Amino acid sequence: MKSKLNFVNIKLKSIKQENLYRELREGIVKGPLITINKKKLLNLCSNDYLGIQVTKLAIKQIQSSSRLVSGNDSSFKILETKLAKHKSQEQGLVFPTGYMANLGSITSVIQKGDLILSDERNHASIIEGCRLSGAKISVYKHNDIEDLNQKLRSKEKRKFIITEGIFSMDGDFANLKQIVEIAQKNNAITILDDAHGDFVIGNDGKGTPNHFGVSKKIDLYISSLSKGLGSFGGYIASQKNVIDLCINRSKSFIYTSALPSFLVEFSLKRFESNRKKQQEKLWKNVRHLITGLRQLGYQINSETHIIPIIIGSEKNALTFGKFLFYKGIYAQPIRYPTVKRNKARIRISVSAWLSKNQIDDAIDVFEAAGKKFDII
Repeated sequence: MKSKLNFVNIKLKSIKQENLYRELREGIVKGPLITINKKKLLNLCSNDYLGIQVTKLAIKQIQSSSRLVSGNDSSFKILETKLAKHKSQEQGLVFPTGYMANLGSITSVIQKGDLILSDERNHASIIEGCRLSGAKISVYKHNDIEDLNQKLRSKEKRKFIITEGIFSMDGDFANLKQIVEIAQKNNAITILDDAHGDFVIGNDGKGTPNHFGVSKKIDLYISSLSKGLGSFGGYIASQKNVIDLCINRSKSFIYTSALPSFLVEFSLKRFESNRKKQQEKLWKNVRHLITGLRQLGYQINSETHIIPIIIGSEKNALTFGKFLFYKGIYAQPIRYPTVKRNKARIRISVSAWLSKNQIDDAIDVFEAAGKKFDII
């Protein structure tokens, strides 16, 4: 008798045949290194971009409840006030994760009958939030201002433009100056996910809009505490009435346990640390690695800490990644559905943890890999 769940095996077999199978690897991270199966590798996958080091915190009792029930520790208010000021907004709201922040805020503010203009390379959490909102979704070509402008001519009363600040798989900037100009001309509301720009770019790490001088023209910020800040959680920042609406309507805020208060306090310590030195080191590392890869012959279009090396087929990306692993470099192959089919890549994340010598060693490995697989 066949198992009722035999269809699962059929699905898994199909995934494996398409070179899309994923599995968890147990690893121990320490600074710039990760140890997997007793093998030490240089970690080029970390989103802890700044590598801020702070004293350890004592773990207090976890308030295992929704923030609206009994889990709203006083530390939340302190952090949210600082985050709102950080984004030049009236109020902030912390979520357990950045994914939840996207789902919760988008579905609270946008509703059926509205129009969403979403960049085609937006993160999966943005895409899912848009779908759950019930609004009409119009996907515009990546960073294509002309296409965005044309799609904005639709007759819906409320229009929302949603984009990332730095795109998570390509490492390129959104054309924010032009986007906010178009939004203002069309009375559209601008929502920005700045998870990969926050704390690492702009004056005092205020993010991508600050870098382009349009901070006050963003209506709703969505961001992460677990990337540039190297802590855990997500947050939004906007006008007070928007935050109040999310507190009352956001299912991913209302119906889940609060982020443990020791993590909130950890975020506070990292937020209040001297981040400037780490930011300077990060961008020095970025310039050094990009220059080295370009000199080898790699086609690098990114100017940020996210550097994709486009391989093409999923199978070749896996083989390339295994070679890097063998040579002591941990840089994961990214495949469909995270990116389009046959656009598989090695996604490098640069951090301030890395030393110049470690980057030089990585460049040597990428030279060997590029020649072996005929990419350079």
